[in-house]
Amino acid sequence: MSHHTNRQITAQFFLTATQPCPYLPGRDERKVFTTLRGRDAATMHDELSLRGFRRSQSVAYRPSCPTCASCLSTRIPVAGFEPSRTQRRIARRNADLTRRACAPWATEEQYALFRRYLDTRHAEGGMAEMDAAEFAAMIEETPVRSRVVEYHDPGLPRGETLVAACLTDVTNDGLSMVYSFFSPEARGRSLGQFMILDHIEIAREAALPYLYLGYWVPGSPKMDYKAAFRPFEIYVRGRWRLMRDAQEAAEAAPKGPAPFDPI
Repeated sequence: MSHHTNRQITAQFFLTATQPCPYLPGRDERKVFTTLRGRDAATMHDELSLRGFRRSQSVAYRPSCPTCASCLSTRIPVAGFEPSRTQRRIARRNADLTRRACAPWATEEQYALFRRYLDTRHAEGGMAEMDAAEFAAMIEETPVRSRVVEYHDPGLPRGETLVAACLTDVTNDGLSMVYSFFSPEARGRSLGQFMILDHIEIAREAALPYLYLGYWVPGSPKMDYKAAFRPFEIYVRGRWRLMRDAQEAAEAAPKGPAPFDPI
């Protein structure tokens, strides 16, 4: 099964400078990107999402690396998703949490959780030094329809109930999980996987066919969790292709450098 779009996109695309890859040691990364501005920003975002692009504030980007094409844009067709036994346990484990869908406006509670998450899990990552103003920009500078989906534990003291959150875009065919973070103290809850499971349910409730997960990188332990949500689709050679498991997806992934081909 595959999906292809022939709609034309008119935009200026640029290449970033090459820098070390954060996922695969010894490799370099580079991105092709364009800006999302004006009245057509949301429409442009929808069209680029169909071509494997992701959003960061007012920029849409996709990997265009000089030596490999390992980053695979991934989405879940929510109608065909069936949770595994482990995923059903995760859903039950977090049934006590309360979901709140909020306007994209950064709060002190969100930033405090974000800092704990980064300091514990990504202290050496590229976002490790983000301050409150930069966090607010990540949340609030959006030219498309976005929400912050919060998850609260009512059993915690007042003012400390937020245990997970995800900046989520709404496209014409699905939800896109832009960035998620969660309490490092709640290890037993598997909150990262739970948020994906809950976003699948949100998409179903809204009659949206897809949940976009961003890039999955075969061979990167940081990304293994995405391939556990099966079946899933990857964007390869201009088409979305349905994959039954990680091995099939890895075999279908293109070999060699990613071409500079924006659309």
